[in-house]
Amino acid sequence: MVQIRGGGAQNEPEIDPRFQPVVDAFAGLPEVTQGKMMSSYGLKVRGKIFAMFGKGRFVVKLPKIRVDQIASGGKGQRFDPGHGRVMKEWVVIPAGSEDWVAIAREAYGFVKSLGAGDKV
Repeated sequence: MVQIRGGGAQNEPEIDPRFQPVVDAFAGLPEVTQGKMMSSYGLKVRGKIFAMFGKGRFVVKLPKIRVDQIASGGKGQRFDPGHGRVMKEWVVIPAGSEDWVAIAREAYGFVKSLGAGDKV
């Protein structure tokens, strides 16, 4: 597991304090890695991203039906990485609308259950 904390060595990325409880919740799991991914800081299981925080947004990967439920219930919005194409299995969860650690655990379980040949 890659253990990265902000405020240390020069090359260590800063973890937004809002995302730190999520990072801490997965710190002891052997298949989880963490680190900087393009413009976000994220968590991966078996090399596949399940939760990330960047540009002030907490984003998780969940089954499309769950993303639809969250978006239609007003507790999140479908994720657009910036090129105008909304991603079906990714959702932005605003602070206060859901428990970020709980939703990250849900995302972890979903991504971990995907087979090696499944698209992530």
